[in-house]
Amino acid sequence: MTLFDCQVGEKAEVLGVSGERAIRKRLIDMGITTGTVLFIRKVAPMGDPIEIRCRGYELSLRKEEAKTIEVRRIDR
Repeated sequence: MTLFDCQVGEKAEVLGVSGERAIRKRLIDMGITTGTVLFIRKVAPMGDPIEIRCRGYELSLRKEEAKTIEVRRIDR
């Protein structure tokens, strides 16, 4: 599953980041690496952007970026 499939309030562990090289590098540079735990804080009314908590800071991602982050749910 991808980060895009997660719901507000869920935690997910990053399994990998795919997609275009430039986007992938940017996400990894922001701390979204394998094993990182993400918390989905908010989703805008139209679904874009998605606000997550990653390594102690808040980060907003576009839907297309969230679809490139493969995760597994930790809990509901």
